[in-house]
Parts: sequence; C-alpha cells; structure tokens
Amino acid sequence: MEDPVSEIPRVIQHLTQSPPTQQSETIDKFFTPDASFVHPFCRIHHFRGSRWVVKKIYQWYKVMSPRIEMKIHSIAYDSDNQKLYVTMSQIFTIWIVPFHVAPVTLTTVLSLTTNPNGYLSSSPSTTASSEKSHQPNEEGASYADVVANGNPDSKTPLTTHTNGHRKLYYITKQEDLYQTSEFIKFVLPHIGHWIVLAIHAFATVFCVLGVFLWWPFVWMEEKGWIPGLVLRGGNIVYDIGWKKRAIGSASS
Repeated sequence: MEDPVSEIPRVIQHLTQSPPTQQSETIDKFFTPDASFVHPFCRIHHFRGSRWVVKKIYQWYKVMSPRIEMKIHSIAYDSDNQKLYVTMSQIFTIWIVPFHVAPVTLTTVLSLTTNPNGYLSSSPSTTASSEKSHQPNEEGASYADVVANGNPDSKTPLTTHTNGHRKLYYITKQEDLYQTSEFIKFVLPHIGHWIVLAIHAFATVFCVLGVFLWWPFVWMEEKGWIPGLVLRGGNIVYDIGWKKRAIGSASS
C-alpha cells in the first residue's frame, strides 16, 4: 500500500467479500510471508510461511459465513510505530446454524512494515541498510534518471521497496480486538450480549460498593503510604517490576 489510510478499506473489502481466488491474491499482495494473526478464537505467531495459514483462516471465515456485511467507522494511522487502527462493524452468520446472526463491532490493529519479506527477516544490518536507503540523495537525481523516471517527490525519498517514488507498506500482523459483549455473539447469538451486559452491571455495582468498604485503603493511597511504604512491589508477595520486560515485548 502506498497510502494505508485510503487503501485499507478496499483491502478489507477484498478480504471479507471477494471470491476465494481474489481473497488469496489480496493476502499475497498485502501481507508479508511471515505475517501473524491474533483473534479471540485463533492465533498465529510469526514463522516463515505463516501467510499460508492466514489464507486458510480467511477461507474458513468465508466458508462459515459466505455473505458478510461490513462498514468501516474510523481509520487512524500511527506513523511513528507504523500501526493502522480500523474500527468497523460487520454482520457474520454461520449459515448452517438456523437464525445465527452476529452483528459485531471491533477494532483491527494492523502492524505495517516497508520490508516485503516481513518481521523475521529484520536484522540490525538490514535495518541500517533500509534506513540508509530512506535518506535523500544529497547530490540529486541525474538528468538521465529524471528523463527515465520523472522528477522525484523531494518529500518522499526513494526506498528499496517502492511504487515509483513512494514507500510501500505491508501488513506483518493483524490483531482483531473485540469487547467481551461483542465476541460472545459468535457463540451465543441473541442472548450472549445481554448476559455479558448483566455481568458488567453487577461488576460496576461491585466497584462502587468496594470503594466504600475499602475507603481506608483509598485514604492510604492518597497519603502515599501505598505503594510508597506498603505493597511497594504492587503485590503482597510479588514485585511486578520483574515483569517490565513483558510490556516491552507485547507489540512483537
């Protein structure tokens, strides 16, 4: 993709509403060979050739629900971390289950890369080479290059993987995020949503009552005694600081 924000609606449409051949071609074109996939009901980690498994997941997705209606509500792009956030709604139905209809809303997080070979091929040497190739040529393009390729856009430096003079972005990870009240609709349509909302209401009341019952704890937090003097590790027997590394690796 040259422009992920403007192109991703078409990509999603081809993934969810196109025939199997076009769906497969879309995955080959826009996903890296080692792409990972995370969903409440299935998960694929990065490995060489994992894109083939992504294809099978999408194919089974269309076997279960040959017709899928969807609408994209918002798209946001974090250019610093190369992440694309897409909030959408879709209507999914398992055709063999009578009256099964699951209208759900989700946010899909797409991790992008300019390396068509994917996440596993990244290394310090290739990263340095890629960064070097992203730097503008201070000497400028030669007359022959301008005649052959046109005048380069000075705002978008040439890269190894380009379409003309602009970088191309590939999907290296897809993560579908559902609220509990949404993904329950897949397994308990019609009533699952209301069951979860009832649990949410109970938990909300429990939070309010808990604060009143544990007001001395809140007062000690205000004074800085917790976690300053007591529970400095965050847990009665464990120091959560030992798990800081897990936060740093959560995005991979």
